[in-house]
Amino acid sequence: MSWTPTDSALFFSKHDPQDQRLGDFASNGDAIAHDSAVADLCLWGYPDDEGIALNKGRVGAALAPTQIRTVFYKMTPHVLFPRKVKISDLGDVNKKIPLAERHQAGLTQAQKMTAAGTPWISLGGGHDYGYADGAGFLRGVEELLKQNPTTKKPVILNFDAHLDVRPLDKGLNSGTPFYRLLTEFPGAFHFFEIGLQPQCNSRAHWDWALEKGAQLLPLSMIEEEGLLPILTRVLGSLEGHPLWVSFDIDGLQSSEAPGCSQSWTTGLKTADVMRAFYWFTHHFDWKALSIYEVSPPLDIDNHTSKAAALLMHQFASLSFLRRGVR
Repeated sequence: MSWTPTDSALFFSKHDPQDQRLGDFASNGDAIAHDSAVADLCLWGYPDDEGIALNKGRVGAALAPTQIRTVFYKMTPHVLFPRKVKISDLGDVNKKIPLAERHQAGLTQAQKMTAAGTPWISLGGGHDYGYADGAGFLRGVEELLKQNPTTKKPVILNFDAHLDVRPLDKGLNSGTPFYRLLTEFPGAFHFFEIGLQPQCNSRAHWDWALEKGAQLLPLSMIEEEGLLPILTRVLGSLEGHPLWVSFDIDGLQSSEAPGCSQSWTTGLKTADVMRAFYWFTHHFDWKALSIYEVSPPLDIDNHTSKAAALLMHQFASLSFLRRGVR
């Protein structure tokens, strides 16, 4: 069995039609047989930090999907939130199956949702699942291309302090997702790494990513120009392209996201990222958001889980409004 259901107790409700919470809109879905056409948003989790341990990082991210859901489902909907929206929670990958099989389960899920046109959110867990989500997104877009030849070349944005292009000689660890994607899908997507920090990346990895066609936007450039202005300048020619956003929470500064395997006082700000999300919604065919590396045991007063839930809330709200769900 590849998936385990989400505890329905997480779907928070005050049982008050005048004070609805996101949990009022959520229900368990079947990750295998679920008909995504009946949902307006699907989400699932990877309660797994084996890849972080393999990369010699501090574990704890296995607890993130449950903790982030706890925050997210207690949030009130946006004031413009549709009244009849349906959120289908497809559960968590089964930690008892081998890591490669867990990755394949995530890939299959991401491919299915992307091809169906259903917006989706995935919650890590380690960033090694960035390969699963990214490969699923790319294969789902390949299916869309067969149906509609005018579908544009997909775009992957990774918000991260790290490149995560380590080779596979030390296993499927949390530093390998974009090495795998860039080698398995050469030239198949536009790729941007956003918020990279100099103390987090080797020169060899930097040069390798550039050779593979990645566009690298270091934190220093963003601090000088501003996040939204630089994204507008660099991504402006890609309007209408299918988009997947991979968000490693260590891309945020530690004052806002202390609960991760490796946090730094330097980094992006949540408010700036949320403004960028608003821009993405209006300029891309934004399919999905994935958030990785939140570690509740390392957190302070749930700051990091709340930051992750805010990003989810922004994506979900904007997706519903863009699709005209009522």
